[in-house]
Amino acid sequence: MSVPEPPVPAPRSPRRGRALHKGQQTKAAILDAALTLATQIGLEGLSIGALAEATGMSKSGVFAHFGSREELQISVIHEYHTRFEEEVFYPSMQEPRGLPRLRALFRHWMNRTSVEIDSGCLYISGAVEFDDRPGPVRDALVNSVKSWLGALQRAIGQSREEGHLRSNIDEQQLAFEIHGLILALHYEARLLRSPGSIERAKAAFENLLKLYGARSAPADRSTPSTRSPKA
Repeated sequence: MSVPEPPVPAPRSPRRGRALHKGQQTKAAILDAALTLATQIGLEGLSIGALAEATGMSKSGVFAHFGSREELQISVIHEYHTRFEEEVFYPSMQEPRGLPRLRALFRHWMNRTSVEIDSGCLYISGAVEFDDRPGPVRDALVNSVKSWLGALQRAIGQSREEGHLRSNIDEQQLAFEIHGLILALHYEARLLRSPGSIERAKAAFENLLKLYGARSAPADRSTPSTRSPKA
């Protein structure tokens, strides 16, 4: 069966175009407030009513942009993932393939985690809330985390290909252990308020590289003034 072609949209008047642009700006502002709220009270606590109160809008005004609580939660997850990529993934891709890029991924990731010590990580809090609750919200969380861990594994594989890590390395295992360091950092710093937790995470990462590293692995020559991202 053939799929009918979509109708060609009618030309938009300048006034309608300005209204649409304003609507997009309003939705972006609501989404920004929703993300801030979700990091404080969790995705489960996020609702049309709570967001309306936080933004000073009416419930019907918020509902016009997000037709349901579930749609709102999923939109927040997507926005969080987009910002995560902008702060962690894309800056790291500017580094050379191999260990420099893998180091950058961890450095940017850890920097973001250190900022989230006060606000909270949506991936971690969302996992606690939705790990045993099937549905679209859980699916959005899972897809976002898997996408990021897949990028981390590719960076590990590239490090192996460049001779910076052992040729027989288990990429999934190292990604698992690096992910574990971030989870431990969040737990130690946010819940236990353990002093020196960031330095311990850095030391643990270097220990992993020594454990899995090849003799030709380049040293980390980054300095806070030239290589580290801004918090």
